[in-house]
Parts: sequence; structure tokens; C-alpha cells
Amino acid sequence: MPFCLHITRTHSLDASTVFSQRFKLIASRSSHRFKIIDSRSSSNSLTVQSRAGESESIMAANSVRVAVAQMTSINDLAANFATCSRLVKEATSAGAKLLCFPESFAYVGAKDGDILKVAEPLDGPTMQQYCSLARESSIWLSLGGFQQKGHDDERIRNTHVVIDDAGNIRSTYQKIHLFDVDVPGGRVYKESQFTEPGKEIVAVDSPFGRLGLTVCYDLRFPELYQQLRFKHEAQVLLVPAAFTKPTGQAHWEILLRARAIETQCYVIAAAQAGKHNDKRESFGDSLIIDPWGTIVGRLPDPLSTGIAVADIDFSLIDSVRSKMPIDKHRKPDLWKSASL
Repeated sequence: MPFCLHITRTHSLDASTVFSQRFKLIASRSSHRFKIIDSRSSSNSLTVQSRAGESESIMAANSVRVAVAQMTSINDLAANFATCSRLVKEATSAGAKLLCFPESFAYVGAKDGDILKVAEPLDGPTMQQYCSLARESSIWLSLGGFQQKGHDDERIRNTHVVIDDAGNIRSTYQKIHLFDVDVPGGRVYKESQFTEPGKEIVAVDSPFGRLGLTVCYDLRFPELYQQLRFKHEAQVLLVPAAFTKPTGQAHWEILLRARAIETQCYVIAAAQAGKHNDKRESFGDSLIIDPWGTIVGRLPDPLSTGIAVADIDFSLIDSVRSKMPIDKHRKPDLWKSASL
């Protein structure tokens, strides 16, 4: 059962105390009471108080609840939309105001080139369905990447779309780094054969902080995340993905935690999971990670379909950044002049 650990804080509680308490909670759950949110039924949620008897509402004023999805998309637009609709209901029941879906949430083809058949513009029927879902459910959605129609019929754009709770598209980001890789122990991928690379770094304001948009393979390029944090002032980094099983087993968690630590941002990483067809399998393990690199949201089964929920705590972001001010200690001019 996915769960969130919440710490009741007072005005005198500093970052080191938060980190210490979170470690103790993870190391010994019996010494603290915490809130458990079942991703499948709001009736299974347990609302408890801290040992001091104070309500979690103390924290709520400076935090907002988000959710990360995990699913196994197939080559059926209607079936995938039905899964997404169910997960939206679970997220709203858990009190989440944002739900993040993985890369290729709408469609995973059975063979190379199938994505060209389903590619649509953003005002096409598929994306409009998801806009309606967001509006009817009063929830923000992070959808990445969507098979957006490209400049011609030969290639698509792998587009991360953010929709607000009124059903409006707030921002889009086109995946910059394309997965042209011979996976050790796996198959050869050539994403650029059917996909146009993006050229712009994108961040967007939201009730959940300033969101930095990325997609999957972008995760291996830390300079993108440095730009999002220090130039575009991101507070939350979104990483929808469909990592392969071999690369996910080796690198998924460590890369995500590294991006969170080095940027002092929350990271929300929605993952495809399990076998999509005979040729393609994804690693899974959707995660929410705080600015200190602690995993605060995770499904217990890395291959299941469901959601994990956590709170974006803005005071924690501020505290981590003020106590370790890496933004002031950076030497961007030095690295800019260095020869790589």
C-alpha cells in the first residue's frame, strides 16, 4: 500500500530536524504515527494525529498534495484512457490536486512506426479527451509524452503536456534528448527515426510550484535540470518515463535522486511498468522525491497499475536551499569558459 510520511512542524523546526525526523520515521515506523493513503480507495485512508496530538493541518497551509501514476499502456487508445480515468478518480479521492502520468500514457505501439498512425495535433480528439477529464475532475494533469503530430507524416513530437483543472493546456515541452541507444542486454532503439527533437527548455507556474518539464531520456543530462533550477527557477521537476528494464534496474532511482539533490527540487517521476507487448517491457517504479533526495512517494509493487501520493512542502524547499545555498556557490562562468 503506498503511503506518505507527514511531519507536524512548528515555526522553530529547522531543516536538520526535519531530515532527522524523516530518517527516524523510515528507520522505525513504530516510534511515530503517520498517514497511510491507499491508492485504490479513499475509504481506506487513515487520518491520525501526531504524538503531540496536533493535526496535520499545521503543515497543510504550506503544502499541496500531488500524485504519481504507474501503468502499462498498450496499443489501444480507448483502453489506456479508461485506465487513466480510473487513476484520476483514485487521485482525487486521495486529495491530490495534480496527477502525473508516464511517457506514452495514451499509446504504446506493438511495432516500430505504429506511433505515426495515432499521432494527432494538440487540438485533436485524444488530447481533448484528457482536457475534458481534467476539467470534469477538477485536477491538473501532467501528460508526457504525447504522440503529437510533427511537421510531416514521417515523424512525431514526443510532447509533455500540462493541463490545468479547468481543462486548459498550460504548457508543452518537446523532448530534447532522443533515445538512440543499443541497450546492454536488450534491443536497439532509434527514437529519432520517428521523432523530431525539441529545442526549448520549458518551465511553467502552477499551484504546485514552478514546474520543470522533461521526458524520460532527458534524465541522463544533468545540464538540462541545472538550467531548469538556476535559470528557470523550477521547484518541482517532472520526469514522465518509459525506462527499459535493464537501464531502469541499473540507473532509474539513483539518477532521479541525484537530480533532486543537485537541484534541491522535488522530483515526480511517473513510470510505465511491465510488458506492453512481446517486444517491449518497461521497468516501472514511479517515485516522488523531496529536495533532500528522500523518497516520499512510491508504489509497493514496481509493476502494478496505481498511484502514490505525497505532499509538496514549500517550506522544505526553502529550508534546504537556504541552509545549503548552492545557487550562491555555483561557478557557472568558470565552467562556461572551460573546454569540455
